[in-house]
Amino acid sequence: MLTVDLNGDVGESFGVYKVGNDRLLMKEVTSVNIACGYHAGDHNTMAQTVKMAAEQGLEIGAHPGYQDLIGFGRRSIQTTPEDIYHMIVYQVSSLKGFCQLFQVPLKHVKPHGALYNEAAINREVADAIAQAVVDCDSSLILYGLAGSELIEAGQAKNLKVANEVFADRTYQGNGTLTPRHFGEKAIIQDEEVAVAQVLTMLKESKVLSIDGKWVPISADTVCIHGDNDEAVQFGRRLRHELEQEGITLAPVSSNS
Repeated sequence: MLTVDLNGDVGESFGVYKVGNDRLLMKEVTSVNIACGYHAGDHNTMAQTVKMAAEQGLEIGAHPGYQDLIGFGRRSIQTTPEDIYHMIVYQVSSLKGFCQLFQVPLKHVKPHGALYNEAAINREVADAIAQAVVDCDSSLILYGLAGSELIEAGQAKNLKVANEVFADRTYQGNGTLTPRHFGEKAIIQDEEVAVAQVLTMLKESKVLSIDGKWVPISADTVCIHGDNDEAVQFGRRLRHELEQEGITLAPVSSNS
């Protein structure tokens, strides 16, 4: 029987700016990645989101990114592995503090945006992130792009890892996500196409790249972007379709 985690990026509001509908999205996923104040979120939002996730019994992860509120963490920042190590420690530790406040465990770490994409192909960046996770809490699960340098870095440091796939993003022939600057080629807007892509990745362990090649892929967890206006509707549809296919939805930690 196939089992997969559905994860949602949440807690991405800050100050007076509201992003997504976290409460409704949480009803459709099995784990959440909570922004830690650098690419999105703030101390109040983090507290509220951890409390909400705890009330719904969801597994909680930290979602650290580059310090880039204006660009939503989707702009690459040239910096050192030491700086990346410290930014991960800072953000993970801050969210862990709120988890302790509400007496729930922090279960995983999933980098965000440009940092996530850089870690997928740059081993130095991947190693810095993995080491930071180890030093914060070696029991944390490291989420990364399926088959990426980040997954390999986590495994090399004896972390449990989760190969992540995306429903709403297209793939290149090397297994990386199509960069967002490709415009419409990077994003899947059609729900039917997105659901079909997920089912193929889960049941056949492959994905069709934008250049027409089938690429092998492993899928432990599927991401739903919470900042998307249709996130709740799509999450509900995807959950229904997976359950209709007999696929069990459960957090990564329960699928040892």
